[in-house]
Amino acid sequence: MAGLDKPRVLAIGGPTASGKTSLSVALAKQFNGEIICADSMQIYQGLDIGTAKVTPEEVEGVPHHMVGFLEPQTPFSVADFVEMADGCIREISARGRLPILVGGTGLYIESLLKGVRFAEQKTDPALRRQLEEQAAREGVEAMHDKLTQVDPEYAATVHPNNLGRVLRALELYYATGVTMTQQREQSLPSQPPYDSLLCCLGFADRAALYQRIDLRVDQMMEQGILREAQLVYDHRDTYRTAAQAIGYKEFFPYLAGQAELASCVDKLKQASRNYAKRQLTWFRRMEGVAWLEAGQPDTLAQAQHAICQRWPDLA
Repeated sequence: MAGLDKPRVLAIGGPTASGKTSLSVALAKQFNGEIICADSMQIYQGLDIGTAKVTPEEVEGVPHHMVGFLEPQTPFSVADFVEMADGCIREISARGRLPILVGGTGLYIESLLKGVRFAEQKTDPALRRQLEEQAAREGVEAMHDKLTQVDPEYAATVHPNNLGRVLRALELYYATGVTMTQQREQSLPSQPPYDSLLCCLGFADRAALYQRIDLRVDQMMEQGILREAQLVYDHRDTYRTAAQAIGYKEFFPYLAGQAELASCVDKLKQASRNYAKRQLTWFRRMEGVAWLEAGQPDTLAQAQHAICQRWPDLA
């Protein structure tokens, strides 16, 4: 009987280009759902092609929340996401509909479903400035190595190029002696806040996923991703999150006249494949995941079965 007083949440996770959008729309239409975006880049306005943002045609009339609502120069943390998504979940549930969380940002999905409480972290401007100067001298990989030494578990979840998250974790440790891993463990409630089911899309044949990624990049080129990359490049000092994102930074050498376009496209395909591997690793270590075989004729049926097993009254 546990969970009757908690909002239900269906979450759809998986790597880039795995088919999360079409699956979630089909499930929302069947189970009276509304979709909440759990993608750290699709929240930004004007960055549509490079983030594979859902199109007006793809939504098929299904309400989508937290998509393209933020200006690219505005920072947005996992704590911001958890607070805003929780409000969406409770508002959707209050209208008798099923909240469906969809995205590939594992940190967002896991933090929300586990109910991580983010204590307000005091910052030390002098320490942060010292760390930023050190990063400028030694490089981002050296700073990631320092994080690996003090907090290997958290460092494994952070891309070496994500300097913001690396420096925040180092700042926390140097200021308090507490690692980010320890802080996250201490921030978990005794019970999760939702009656949730997480379905993730996987591939028995990794080559099939890579083919889908390569095709998506080719389609992005046809759709005009270079225009978005130029926008991010021109505003790279203020669009800091986007300037570090896969899909834009790979084109910076071309836009600077330092590389051929074809080599940048190849680098984007490789970076996207590497990112997909990291996404799969994240979701695989999560507990209680219902894995679906992506790209199959019965993928939707697999999801429907998992949902009806979890919540028989929806059958």
